[in-house]
Amino acid sequence: RLPQDGRFRIKVMGKEVDLRISILPTAHGEKIVIRILDKASLTGGIEQMGIDQDTLTKFRKAIDAPHGMILVTGPTGSGKTTTLYSVLHELNNPVYNIVTVEDPIEYELMGINQVAVRADIGLDFSSALRSILRQDPDIVMVGEIRDNETADIAVKAALTGHQVLSTLHTNDAAGAITRLDDMGIEPFLISSSILMTCAQRLVRRICTNCREEFVPEPELLERLAMEDAKGTVFYHGAGCDRCKGRGYLGRVAILEVLPVSEAIRRLIIKRASAAVVKNQAVNEGMKTLRVVGLEKAVEGITTLEEIWRVTSEDH
Repeated sequence: RLPQDGRFRIKVMGKEVDLRISILPTAHGEKIVIRILDKASLTGGIEQMGIDQDTLTKFRKAIDAPHGMILVTGPTGSGKTTTLYSVLHELNNPVYNIVTVEDPIEYELMGINQVAVRADIGLDFSSALRSILRQDPDIVMVGEIRDNETADIAVKAALTGHQVLSTLHTNDAAGAITRLDDMGIEPFLISSSILMTCAQRLVRRICTNCREEFVPEPELLERLAMEDAKGTVFYHGAGCDRCKGRGYLGRVAILEVLPVSEAIRRLIIKRASAAVVKNQAVNEGMKTLRVVGLEKAVEGITTLEEIWRVTSEDH
């Protein structure tokens, strides 16, 4: 049997939910993965993303710019597309011609022209993007920058009066900038086009029904460089019927937001490493993924174990 992919829609408790199905034949039978896409989770704009007021102000400044590129980066399944949809929700206005190219279209959005990639007929990201730019768009969302050609077209679109939103696969926000350089984009084009990059992870949310204070292991605090956190109250979920004994219920995003300042633009032109760019951004007030995550742990939203799981590479 061949692998199969498909999707269908069901109504649960009066709410429509899209299901994406992936079936893989294995030696002991077919393995099925179902991805649940709940359109109701997209009802809010960027205020619903759980970022602090200062970061929200920087985020809004970037998306209110008339042209330029915003990149969201992170591993598969980290909520990048959902974040871009939140930005589109914020920008969605009849006066704007908004066009997306996606593989596949995850949610259908009213008032937005969405194009699905069809590799079987030669409609890939780069060819779709070329066609979209002939449609006089104001805002373009590219589901993912996968190759040099798409990167080149997207950057040049951002330089010619379009706002471009897209995603990349890198570990942190600074890495998105150097990845474009690795893809062959000239540093002066990158520095002129990029408005902001964001790194994102999803962490499990502590079940509010069984949340309780607890004292973390000293070893965990040491790994997170929090040896001086004595007296800080942390939380975990004890497990209950509501969360099926897991101690967690739902997920929440943590975002590292890097606005591209003039100092960072100069570093980009010099082809500075991602570490140097990140250090400059931190000096300018950027909160790293780990810092944002630890703030949510102190607030009782998630656990230290979850923060270590998703930021172990963040030093």
